[in-house]
Amino acid sequence: MANIELILNVLIICLLVPMIVFAYNLNKSLNKLRQNQNALAQLVSALNEATFKAENSIPKLKSATEHSSEGLKEVVDSAKELKSDLLFINERADSLADRLENVISNSRGLANNVSASDGNTVKKEAVQNDRAEAELELLKALRAIK
Repeated sequence: MANIELILNVLIICLLVPMIVFAYNLNKSLNKLRQNQNALAQLVSALNEATFKAENSIPKLKSATEHSSEGLKEVVDSAKELKSDLLFINERADSLADRLENVISNSRGLANNVSASDGNTVKKEAVQNDRAEAELELLKALRAIK
């Protein structure tokens, strides 16, 4: 019996030594965890503060975006109106340019005819009147745009 007790005591001692080493390591780890717990708490509070600031800035960002989009919409609408005005002006200018070109070509032809026969000054005046009318229409169209 004494041998069994001795064997059991030796076995318990053999099991207690690693248990003591493990408990010592565990105690060191727990101390480190307690020391880092404050740093972790500060990190969590900083993260919470950053999240709060981000949540508060979202409505401000939305309102700034809406305000910018309204201003941009006004600019786009104005540009559309200007585009239609410019298209109208372009069409009128093309038609007036064609008319002026016709008047100029007719006047050149009549000038040649008038120089050949001096008695046709009436035709020359008619061409000049047509040209003056075309120029006046062009000026009226340009003034209407302003």
